[in-house]
Amino acid sequence: MAHNALLLKNQLCFRLYTASRLFSKTYAPFMQSLGITYPQYLVLMVLWEEDAQTVNTIAKRLLLETNTVTPLLKRMEQAGLVRRVRDRVDERRRIVSLTPAGRALEEKAAGMIPSGMLPRFTCTELKSLDYTRLYADLDALIGELSK
Repeated sequence: MAHNALLLKNQLCFRLYTASRLFSKTYAPFMQSLGITYPQYLVLMVLWEEDAQTVNTIAKRLLLETNTVTPLLKRMEQAGLVRRVRDRVDERRRIVSLTPAGRALEEKAAGMIPSGMLPRFTCTELKSLDYTRLYADLDALIGELSK
């Protein structure tokens, strides 16, 4: 018999993993419609908030390593969504900016994703969930695990 601490039903990590996987699955039709992947969507959200950022800044915002973000940005550049240019002050750094096509996806995403995701939460107990508290708790957990 498994120790109580090793029971699947007692694992926070399993719940978070499953929720993450199912969120990705739920977002998939929207991503397909936009012609992007979910990681590309995350990069775009960072750039929609503030355009023209360094690769390092984008990686830090997404809590990813630059060696994970760089190939993603290269594919996005090939797709015409962003452009990468060398920083004039420090040529080792690359500045990533939205192209008109990348900027145009913001309006399309804004008109599709929030309204498409909202029904997923209105017919469940999640409609009464305190999202401010959930965000704070998850941010605290992410901060602790990032140390």
